Amino acid sequence: MKRIYILLLLVMMVWGFNVSAIKVLVANIDPILLTSIRIFTAGVGVLITLYFMRLLRKPSKREFAIILYISLFNVVLHHALMGVGLLYTSGVNAGLIVGLGPLLTMILSTIMLSKKITLFKTFGFILGFVGVVITTLTGAEGFSGVSLGDVLILLSIAAQAFSFILIGKLNPRLDPRLLTGYMLLIGSVFIFLTSLVIESDPAQIIQLIDAKLLGVFLFSAFICTAFGHMVYNFAIKQVGPAESAIFINFNTFFAILGASFFLGEKIMVNHIIGLILIVCGVLIGTGAIYHFTKQKTHAHRRTS
Repeated sequence: MKRIYILLLLVMMVWGFNVSAIKVLVANIDPILLTSIRIFTAGVGVLITLYFMRLLRKPSKREFAIILYISLFNVVLHHALMGVGLLYTSGVNAGLIVGLGPLLTMILSTIMLSKKITLFKTFGFILGFVGVVITTLTGAEGFSGVSLGDVLILLSIAAQAFSFILIGKLNPRLDPRLLTGYMLLIGSVFIFLTSLVIESDPAQIIQLIDAKLLGVFLFSAFICTAFGHMVYNFAIKQVGPAESAIFINFNTFFAILGASFFLGEKIMVNHIIGLILIVCGVLIGTGAIYHFTKQKTHAHRRTS
């Protein structure tokens, strides 16, 4: 379990740094077109990795239907709604709404998986969200009111949360990593078709010939998207959708840390306070503190 949590933290770090990578890329390429090419590249990367891990196989007709269904929510709706929503709202609003993801996942876990969530764990989820709020609002103009973009981003996060529940209910025969590879490939095709409707010039992808942009793109596609989603979807099956989702709170801090390293933006005191609250929220929400104190109590009883 400890190893899974460390891997989840690593995934949150690369996902956070991915925000800076995407900021560099979308300055040269339309966001939805970029997303489709990036996700397609990541899907190919996952399937090649699975081939060498001897996990690659052709899904059955039933499995393919499941993959198609989950990819609709996890890839197509999530990324398309997020891409369009960001055009009509501020970064602060988007950050706050994304911070609701773990809470939505926890609620859906309770309803759809009949999973008991204690008041102690609920407090952890709320504490993590407060940390996201403090971190997001620091140095910004503040919440700018509800817009169409906010609604689209909320729907994007809801679609992603629902997909986490579907992954948590997967038949054990269908490896989540195999699901990830096919899901990314299928989803990228639909997002590319969306980009043709919303954005007009697919030829601009030729901008990736530039060595610097290509390096950033490959980091984003292979490390952040391929590796990140493989590990994250595998973790959902191991520790549960809600427990995995609470780590998403770390995204905001790592995104700010990445912006400081790569884009020269400042880290403020409130960012550190937000991080402390996020860490406390994760420790409480995952039950890590409860298990640690329980083990300590057992160890004390044995020695006494």
